[in-house]
Amino acid sequence: MAREPGEGGRLVFDLVDDDAAGSEQSVPAHGDGAPGPGDDDPGAPGRPSGGSVLSDRRMRFLVPVAAVLAVVLGTGLAVEGARDGARVERMRDVRGGVADVSRPLAETWRWDGVVGSPEAEDEWRTIEVAMLGDVLALESEGELVALRPATGEEAWTVALGEDPDCGPLDSDGWGRSVTSALVCLEGPAGDRTTRVVGPEGQVSASRRLPAGDTERFGEPRPGPDGSVLRARRAGAGPALDLSDARCTDTGECAGTVRDGQGLEVRAEDAVTGEERWRATVPFRPTRADQCNNWLGVTWDGSANMVDLAQMIDPEVFGARIGADLVQLYGCGIESALTRDGVLLGTEFEPGSGGVGSLLSGGYAEYSYDDTLRTVLYSDDGTLVGEIPGSVTDAGVTDGEGPGVLLGMDSGGPHLRAYELDGTPRWDVTARAGGQRFLAHVAGTMLVMTGAGDVRGLDAATGEARWVWDSAEGGTGDGYLEDLFVYQTFTDGESVLLLTESGSGGAALVALDAVSGEVVWEQHGDDAVTGGITRGFDRSLIAVDGRLLEVTPDGVRGLG
Repeated sequence: MAREPGEGGRLVFDLVDDDAAGSEQSVPAHGDGAPGPGDDDPGAPGRPSGGSVLSDRRMRFLVPVAAVLAVVLGTGLAVEGARDGARVERMRDVRGGVADVSRPLAETWRWDGVVGSPEAEDEWRTIEVAMLGDVLALESEGELVALRPATGEEAWTVALGEDPDCGPLDSDGWGRSVTSALVCLEGPAGDRTTRVVGPEGQVSASRRLPAGDTERFGEPRPGPDGSVLRARRAGAGPALDLSDARCTDTGECAGTVRDGQGLEVRAEDAVTGEERWRATVPFRPTRADQCNNWLGVTWDGSANMVDLAQMIDPEVFGARIGADLVQLYGCGIESALTRDGVLLGTEFEPGSGGVGSLLSGGYAEYSYDDTLRTVLYSDDGTLVGEIPGSVTDAGVTDGEGPGVLLGMDSGGPHLRAYELDGTPRWDVTARAGGQRFLAHVAGTMLVMTGAGDVRGLDAATGEARWVWDSAEGGTGDGYLEDLFVYQTFTDGESVLLLTESGSGGAALVALDAVSGEVVWEQHGDDAVTGGITRGFDRSLIAVDGRLLEVTPDGVRGLG
């Protein structure tokens, strides 16, 4: 039994009579083992064989071999089928997981409609959506709409009231938007109500938000895990001295705002109003450029200008509210809160770091001031460890094996791998320049170098497995220079890259994770019917194992 070359793994079985091995008595085969054009069918009843007649001994040998092969092949196919089915099911639950990226994409369906609310567009929050169960949920012209990712059909719609604000929503590809419920605030200012919408379109009873709570706790916003968040500046604080902090009307700032009020954040159950947690974020001295009043539009609506020549607003604050992390920014309070109210981000100076969720679970707090370092936390916000330098999480994983982080020196020649608790895994010499951790699939870490090529590293050892250089294999116009990978997806075997060149040419490239071979590639307007382009107003997103493209004007399925 051997694999036939060039046939992608087709098996060829040579059955040879032990009495006539190497003689002319062997059965002729033409490619697939069938008789050739000039051969008679030895199995046809009542017909001469046209050649040597199979001996009884040979027939007795062939029958059990055929039975054994049937069992072996049947079992093998069943095992492979089971493994493939398990892989596809796993991809449905993996962020960025797609059931199949082994062939070029084409449009499978299109839903035309406005994506997002006018308020979100006014605040530059475009194409905000959520993966709610196994549907794609979005706001559209006064409704909350859920689309089935396989067909584009509307699974359900919920009519929204005046001035709706639903969340947590996010522009997937830039953040996370996987949630178990959406909270919608509706109604005029001072008379807001809230409802919770589940993945099947079930809607809770409407609850009126007491106006007194707004005065006590601040303006409401949709929060994670079926909650309503409120926040307000707390405490009188010392008198503000602006003598050291200056911003011109062109936005150029200098100096430091050294004193101000902290921020009190409260999470309440959206259905019952019961308080879940409360956190106080202390004020810390902040560079003046972190206190521009333009930050206030996201939450507190502040439009206060102390002086047109100053543009300093020490009360300003806002937030990016995700399904598992609330990132706070503003004058003196830049930090983050987990969905359970654990405060993170106080280890760095405001404006010199940030906090992000890790794909494999937990959080990373990074600092990019004079000393680069990364602090790791578990899902519950417990301190796990600290890593010198910066680390990055994989853009996508196949959901198999333990998670791993990629660390690097700033412009240095080393790449380092770490366990999720900060334990070093390996340290290898790498090409100088920035590195991006694109994917962790099939035991391979796909890393994009500053030169624009993609390298496959053994996740266990750091040993180089392969290199893909677009300049050697690409064929699309404007595609070969200054390649950058924006998004990655995987089916557990191949990794799909959404790329853009220095001249703006977009492309889709699928690489085999183990070998680095190009499975397929599409360039420019030929990438998918209607064209694939990059931009802040569009994004690719994987929902329930299906790949979708979201734009302000609609959604389409790709497959």
